[in-house]
Amino acid sequence: MLNLILFGPPGSGKGTQSERLVAEYGLVHLSTGNLLREEIANKTPLGLEAKNFMDKGQLVPDEVVIGMIDSSIEHHKDAVGFLFDGFPRTVAQAQALDKLLELKKTSISLFLALEVSEEELVARLLNRGKTSGRSDDTNEEVIRKRFSVYNQETAPVSEHYKKLKKFHHIKGEGSVDEIFGALAAVIDTQKAKV
Repeated sequence: MLNLILFGPPGSGKGTQSERLVAEYGLVHLSTGNLLREEIANKTPLGLEAKNFMDKGQLVPDEVVIGMIDSSIEHHKDAVGFLFDGFPRTVAQAQALDKLLELKKTSISLFLALEVSEEELVARLLNRGKTSGRSDDTNEEVIRKRFSVYNQETAPVSEHYKKLKKFHHIKGEGSVDEIFGALAAVIDTQKAKV
C-alpha cells in the first residue's frame, strides 16, 4: 500500500499537487478538513462529537480525528493507498497515525515536504487572497504569523519522519509540472523498492 503525507505551509501548492497525485497513483485523498465536514454532514457519532467541540470554538481532539481516519480507511479497504493532507500536524498525531496504520498492517511510505521560501509564500497567498475570498490571505502580517506558527508546530513532525527515514523535501517553487515531476520521481523510486 502506498501511503503518502503531503506537507507544506499554507500556499505551498498542496491542494494542486494533491489532486494530481491522487489522479496519477489512484490514491484516496484523506483531507482531515473534508473528513470533518463529511462526518458532521452525515451526523455520525464522531461528526456530532467533533461539531460539539467546534461549536465551542475548541480544536477537535486527536482521538476524534484518528477515529474519522480509521473509519475512512475501513470504508476504502480496497484502496491502493492514501494521501494524507493536513494531517498529522503534531508529533502526537503522527504517532497516533503510525499506530493506527500498524493495526491495519501498513505504514506511511513517504513524507513529502514542499519547501517554499517565506517571500514566495507571502506573494502567492496575497495573490490568492485577491480571488479566494479568504480574509486570512489578504493581510501580510497574518500570512507571516501563519507561516511562523506552521514552522514552530510542524517542524517536530518533519523530525519524526526523518528519524523513520521517510522524509523527503521537494522544492516547491517552479512550475506546477516541475514540482509534480519532482514528487513523482521520489514516489516512483519508492514504489520500485517495494
